[in-house]
Amino acid sequence: MCIKGEQVKKRIINKLIIICVLIVLAAVFKIFNLGEYLTLTYIKASQERFQFLYHEHQFLVISGYMCIYILVTSLSLPGAAVMTLAGGALFGLFTGTIIVSFASTIGATLACFVSRFILRDWVQGKFGEKLKTVNEGIEKEGAFYLFTLRLIPVFPFWLINLVMGLTKMPLKTYHIVSQVGMLPGTLVYVNAGKELSKIHTLSGILSPGLILSFLLLGLFPIISKKLLSFYKSKQSNTV
Repeated sequence: MCIKGEQVKKRIINKLIIICVLIVLAAVFKIFNLGEYLTLTYIKASQERFQFLYHEHQFLVISGYMCIYILVTSLSLPGAAVMTLAGGALFGLFTGTIIVSFASTIGATLACFVSRFILRDWVQGKFGEKLKTVNEGIEKEGAFYLFTLRLIPVFPFWLINLVMGLTKMPLKTYHIVSQVGMLPGTLVYVNAGKELSKIHTLSGILSPGLILSFLLLGLFPIISKKLLSFYKSKQSNTV
């Protein structure tokens, strides 16, 4: 009994420590108004400076970028979309997609972990109805349901992270499915960021590359939905 009591006490202490760390990080973000550094205006204004730092210190810039992205995503803070666009502007399409893919998935998995082991009661009370929908989807389709949510953003990504934390899906499965499911969307956003970085005059707004990028942003959810519907109908016909 004493050993069990010590284990419970240890778990409670660990939870309290993590909660305190989360509160401190969120407070620092708010107090120092760090959100203003995660805006497209700031990224655009600082583009030349970032490019110089990247060419001089590639490893440090990539590490710093990934740490910030993981922090923003794991704490469900605003700015992930702008960070993704910035990744395209700073690193280019290929490198940016790889960096953003891993950073966003690690952050999403950490957010899921926090929801599952720290914020369970709060998430349950706040998003109970959505959790019911998600549980029904997972019961019918398993991990493919998460893949669908990642490919077609029916719910915001941060909400998926929190709600999925209350399901029984293993974190390893969650991480792998999320990385694969978010990759096409990441590619589209990073490409849009790469094109935005080329705008130096008003005429650049009408460039074919930028128009195509934003067209893809709008059409991507529709195309994904059509492809998934086609896949499901094909699967049902073969059964």
